[in-house]
Amino acid sequence: MLYQIGSLTLDTRPFNADEMSRSASADFAVKPLMGTLPGREFMGEGDDKLSLSGQLLPLKTGGLTELEVAHGFRQSGQRLPVMRGDGKMFGWFAIESIQETHMDLMADGVGFRVKHSIALIKVGPEGASTNIIGSILSLFGVTGL
Repeated sequence: MLYQIGSLTLDTRPFNADEMSRSASADFAVKPLMGTLPGREFMGEGDDKLSLSGQLLPLKTGGLTELEVAHGFRQSGQRLPVMRGDGKMFGWFAIESIQETHMDLMADGVGFRVKHSIALIKVGPEGASTNIIGSILSLFGVTGL
């Protein structure tokens, strides 16, 4: 296994990935200061994006079914755990977009080669509370916010 996106496995066949890229950021609030560079206050983790791309040979090894599963995840907006083949967990992600290019079209309109790219963005796990103040107040039985 190269990568696991929820129940979808990317391996050498039938559904592969031959390239992975990651872009992660941090968010800062900018505060203007006189006579010096602006101050920056760390506000937390910014966007964390993954991109997995590869090439399928549908006639020889298949892979179109798995590509349709990925489209199903994208259409439903499911939050999915992402894991690398060595066991490293990246966290929970949603599929933001899928790009596919069919080349050398066969008689049925399917490409002999199909290049694909899956873009994922990090999200919180299903049911995770993002309201920290509300969570703390609920510990003390305070309501009304």
